[in-house]
Amino acid sequence: MKIGTQGEQLKSSCMSNETLVTEFVLQGFSELPRLRLPLFGCFFLYIVALTGSAAIIAVVSRSASLRSPMCFFLCNLAATDIVRTSSALPKALEGLVLEENSISYGGCMAQLYFLTWAASSELLLLTVMAYDRYAAICHPLHYSTAMSKAFCGTLAAGVWALCAFNTAVRAGLMLRLDFCGPDVITHFFCEVPPLLLLSCSSTYVNSIMIVLADAFYGILNFLMTIVSYGFIISSILKMRTAEGKKKAFSICSSHLIVVVLCAGISPASSCSPERSKGSAALYTMLSPTRNPISYSLRNMEVKRALGRLVQALLHPGVRGLPP
Repeated sequence: MKIGTQGEQLKSSCMSNETLVTEFVLQGFSELPRLRLPLFGCFFLYIVALTGSAAIIAVVSRSASLRSPMCFFLCNLAATDIVRTSSALPKALEGLVLEENSISYGGCMAQLYFLTWAASSELLLLTVMAYDRYAAICHPLHYSTAMSKAFCGTLAAGVWALCAFNTAVRAGLMLRLDFCGPDVITHFFCEVPPLLLLSCSSTYVNSIMIVLADAFYGILNFLMTIVSYGFIISSILKMRTAEGKKKAFSICSSHLIVVVLCAGISPASSCSPERSKGSAALYTMLSPTRNPISYSLRNMEVKRALGRLVQALLHPGVRGLPP
């Protein structure tokens, strides 16, 4: 419990100071001034992420041919990308422009809530999408019944509600802590581990929650996805024709690519501040652009629908565009 130990070390030195912190300073990448201009180029990735995610939601909502369960969950995944990038990147980009990037206590807690909510929802949605691929390949005759519109809606609502409740509990545990200095967060957004290092209260319960959250969202979700793909691969190998195997693999290839990339760049709570900052930058900036590209390039229906959307935007007066 390195985080809890360091938080306890600050406690004795802070108790004598009755002035509580009302705002924090986000360190960002101020220790690397030469990278300020290249990092500001990440604003382009922010625009790409927002545009791509919004386009996916618009295309799936507009096209009658994209009403499958996978497309429905993809819309939810795009929504998590919009929430996550909009919560973190604008403030991070502000820090690249200004010499000092401060954030109020309330703003920090709000940013922490929405970032945690979106990130945890994304992980659970990817697990749900793995189950959807399992049902499509292993039980194709019962797929439409098993993944009905009502059941998919219940799954999505359950993911958002469960993650909102879990995030509320973690945010509540943060609100009970006192912060009496120092006030510099060694990150470019408000995250639990760097905040615990600044607390002058006991952070033992918070540290336990970090371990439990990592175990649930990281290990358990990963194992459930592995089990789903174990059944999927077994079913594919039992198929007699090469064409059937190719079609089955194409059904789950986009999701598999996203899962592998997510596992490769997801930041861990137990990492050092420097390593966590680097992995979080990759996760926050690259992850939202990953989903639109992976699914649009691997899905011909999505590409055709995107083409129709672009055509409709470029020629708004033209009638008769296919839905």
